[in-house]
Amino acid sequence: MTNAYTSPFGERYSSKEMLQIFSPDRKFRTWRRLWIALAQSEKKLGIKRITEPMIAEMEKHVDDINYASARAYEEKFKHDVMGHIHAYGELCPTAKDIIHLGATSMYVVDNTDLILMRDAMELLERQLVNVISALSKFAKKHASTPTVAFTHFQPAQFTTVGKRA
Repeated sequence: MTNAYTSPFGERYSSKEMLQIFSPDRKFRTWRRLWIALAQSEKKLGIKRITEPMIAEMEKHVDDINYASARAYEEKFKHDVMGHIHAYGELCPTAKDIIHLGATSMYVVDNTDLILMRDAMELLERQLVNVISALSKFAKKHASTPTVAFTHFQPAQFTTVGKRA
């Protein structure tokens, strides 16, 4: 399965959306989108060997990930990024020489990590808004409900459930 992150905690504690954000599919599609952005930027800066048809070919195959091919290349080169560069190059033969041109591995690895973390934080932010809203409603509903407060695990004076919430 490549459309969800695999973790011993995934089934119990993660949402489907979060598992998809950190999935291999999302990771490697992001690598490819970064390679496309790199080629577009380098073309704009005047690198003549990069052409529009090459970029179009890369865009056409951004979602066509052949994991078996990438794994075989990774075993050959002992490098995950090189494995995916060559697997992508098989699908984009006219663009294979410009994929990752002038970049280091960290260009795709670090930027993808940052993009995925941003997406995860945006998901958490949306979910947190719902939690805050529910807690606010609960606190207002129980604003006058009396309860015993505690200090150092000892009963103390009375307060309200709404205030504690």
